[in-house]
Parts: sequence; C-alpha cells; structure tokens
Amino acid sequence: MAELSLYLDLLSQPCRSVYIFAKANNIPFQFAEVRLFKGEQLGEDFAKVNAFCKVPALKDGDFTLSESIAILLYLARKFNTSDHWYPSDLQKRARVDEYLAWQHTNTRLHGSKVFWAKHMSIILGQEVSSEKLDRVITEFNTTVTNLEKVFLADKPFLVGEEISIADLVALVEIMQAVAGGLDVFEDRPKLAAWKQRVVEAVGEELFNEAHAQILNVKEQNEAIAPEIVEALKAKLVLYSS
Repeated sequence: MAELSLYLDLLSQPCRSVYIFAKANNIPFQFAEVRLFKGEQLGEDFAKVNAFCKVPALKDGDFTLSESIAILLYLARKFNTSDHWYPSDLQKRARVDEYLAWQHTNTRLHGSKVFWAKHMSIILGQEVSSEKLDRVITEFNTTVTNLEKVFLADKPFLVGEEISIADLVALVEIMQAVAGGLDVFEDRPKLAAWKQRVVEAVGEELFNEAHAQILNVKEQNEAIAPEIVEALKAKLVLYSS
C-alpha cells in the first residue's frame, strides 16, 4: 500500500486536478474516497487529516496538507515531475503562479456558481430565478473570455508550448460548468482546441475517467446526507446571490 494517501471526491473539481496530475505523472498513492454528499468530510477520522473538513487532502506519512494548489505543487516538487508542469524558468513559473492566483476568484468561483445555479438548485429543490441565473452565466462567460484573451492568447497552452498545472486547474473548473449543462465550448473554437490539447496531454482515457461522475451527475440518485442539506442550501443562496 502506498504511503502517500490522497483524500478525494471526483465530483469536486480541485480533487480532479490532483487526481489527474498524480495519475498522469505515475505518482503512487492510495485513493481515499471521501463522499461529500454523504457528509464523510465531517467525520472525526477525516478531521485528523484536514481540520477544515474539506477535500482534497494529502497524507504523506505523518505529514498532512490541505488546499489543492498546495498539494499539486507539493507533488510536483516531491516527485520531480517534468519541468513543463511547474517550470524552473523564473518567468514561466511566475505565469503559472499568476493564473493560479487569478483563478480562485474567477474560473473557480464562476464555474462553481454555474454548476450550483443550474444543477444543485434542482437537487436541493430551491429554484434560482432566471435573472440570477443569467447573471451567473454572464459572469462565467466574461471569465472565460478573459482566460482566452489574456492567458491563452495565441499560445497552445496558458503559459507556452507545453501543458502546465495552470491548464489542468483551468480545465477542470470549466468542466464543472459543462456538468451544470452549459455548452462552454460552443462558438469558442480556440478554447475547444485548447481543451483538446490538454486532454491529449494528460491522456483522454484518464481525463474521461476523472470526469465520468461529474458529467453523469444528473443521472445519479445518491441521496444527500440530511445533516448537510441546510449547509448546501446556504451555499446555493450565496452562490446565486
């Protein structure tokens, strides 16, 4: 059994970035599934790994780590992954860091809002008004346009000629909006071509495996644990306000 454990739920986009990165780089790890809709992240055992009770989380021997970006960089450094993932070149690395800083309140925030407004609202039985939904989608489209124009521009990948952690983190967040029912790549040929390059770089089979659950989430009938329903409803209100 691998000493390194990754605590993940592949419904979560940051978890998917960690999972794909580890698998694509042949990093040995134990996949410890934490089912968010079952409230397993609130258990006492998991709290010993991550006191914030969120996924992803990493346990490497006695060392524990939370936050997906920190975990990705830890894995890249510990396992000395190919330089293109997190370049040694100062300015290329700075571009990766720039995107990773920007995405928290842009791609991540607005992609999540689309998923919650279009899908989680149905699951939770709380309708989001068409006015609010339109605003959420407009904010997301503005973010994607900025990603295309500022970060991707005329390059194959976000920071140059090869895939980096920035590309992987960006695409899993965009796929959350796709899972919510938004055809993000329609009428965006440059973005669609970039997506295909990212998928090919990590491996199509791995990419599809990591996204199988979220892209079929509407067909899944997993009951949400009663103890977390109210917290989810509060989050929906926040994301659609």
